Amino acid sequence: MKISFEDMVVGSTMDIGEHTFTRDEIIAFATQFDPQPFHLDEAAAERSMFGKLAASGWHTCSVMMGLLVRNVLADSTSLGSPGIDDIRWFKPVYVGDTISMKNTVLDKRVSSSKPDRGIVSTQWDGINQHGETVITVRSKAFFGLRHPGVQST
Repeated sequence: MKISFEDMVVGSTMDIGEHTFTRDEIIAFATQFDPQPFHLDEAAAERSMFGKLAASGWHTCSVMMGLLVRNVLADSTSLGSPGIDDIRWFKPVYVGDTISMKNTVLDKRVSSSKPDRGIVSTQWDGINQHGETVITVRSKAFFGLRHPGVQST
């Protein structure tokens, strides 16, 4: 059965998956989407504040989104998102780092204008292999209700 609005429990946390960043993918992503020298070239990265090749923060966000879609949203009543409220990059992600993602439900409510769906506020946390939070994202998403018209909390 698909995950729907009713399945979202405020305060619950779900492990979404993990990803290990490679040199080649960091450079490939940066080449296409964020061509700053410290994402593209090891020598330039050594001279930067990062000290070594670092993944773009947008690359980290994209990986997290991919994990969320493949491991949760693909089998859900997701109807998209009105946007991201906050992104924070706390630590760089380097070649060989493995980021584990978890998603916590912060709040939810049934839409007053479209009662067949609800709005769920979540926080995504990306944690590296050292237990350090490298990124947080707060966002909202729309999910269809399994039983529209029945009060869901």
